[in-house]
Amino acid sequence: QVQLVESGGGLVQAGGSLRLSCAASGRTFSSMSMGWFRQAPGKEREFVAVIRGFGGIDFAPSVKGRFTISRDDAKNTVYLQMNSLKPEDTAVYYCAAEYIGTSYYTASAYRYWGQGTQVTVSS
Repeated sequence: QVQLVESGGGLVQAGGSLRLSCAASGRTFSSMSMGWFRQAPGKEREFVAVIRGFGGIDFAPSVKGRFTISRDDAKNTVYLQMNSLKPEDTAVYYCAAEYIGTSYYTASAYRYWGQGTQVTVSS
């Protein structure tokens, strides 16, 4: 059993920055793979970034070079630092944990999900 709670979303102008947080509880955090996904109105949920229990990271091509994922095991928290935000980044952002196999880029592969936090980027 894992519980995830996101925070840090809000309204920001294009070119600005936000940092999202995801606090986890229920299991040993240091060994869990943690992913970030987003879902815009009328669109399917899409992969944003992942950080694995051993520290490896990957990003979607659309955010590579602008976003950074990190974790603080002492606080059981994973972060998504978002820089140079664009209007197309507007979406609800979700934290996810424990993907199956190597399918870190597929939402259906994750076992646990947070409630989501809204990010709105104005033009």
